Amino acid sequence: MPHIIIDYSANLEDEVDMTAFCEHMRRAAATIESFPLAGIRVRAIRADHYAIADGNRDHGYIDISVRLRAGRPDAVKQAATQTLFDAARALLAPVLDRRPLALSLEMRDIDPDLSPKTGTIRQYLKES
Repeated sequence: MPHIIIDYSANLEDEVDMTAFCEHMRRAAATIESFPLAGIRVRAIRADHYAIADGNRDHGYIDISVRLRAGRPDAVKQAATQTLFDAARALLAPVLDRRPLALSLEMRDIDPDLSPKTGTIRQYLKES
């Protein structure tokens, strides 16, 4: 963990390169000391059906959900939240400047007793 899930309105497809945005967020997450590199997962999910504010179809949204295994102190989570939100806001600044866009991020803990894990990614990581 962490898993970073980017939920976004389909009307942003032509303005935001979601593959690049996912990579940007992965790189930002990799700078956070309390995030194990092997656990970082970033994915974007397009919402084709949505309604925002007054119903104007020009409005867009990007909602970032960060799920991570419980146990980190609140100060560490707050710093990580700010790092990720700042990274997202920086990349999206040109879009925020030219169109109505709601950007949000929420970090939440996952109970490790209710979330079993296994995997082999660590065996295949390149040494830095």
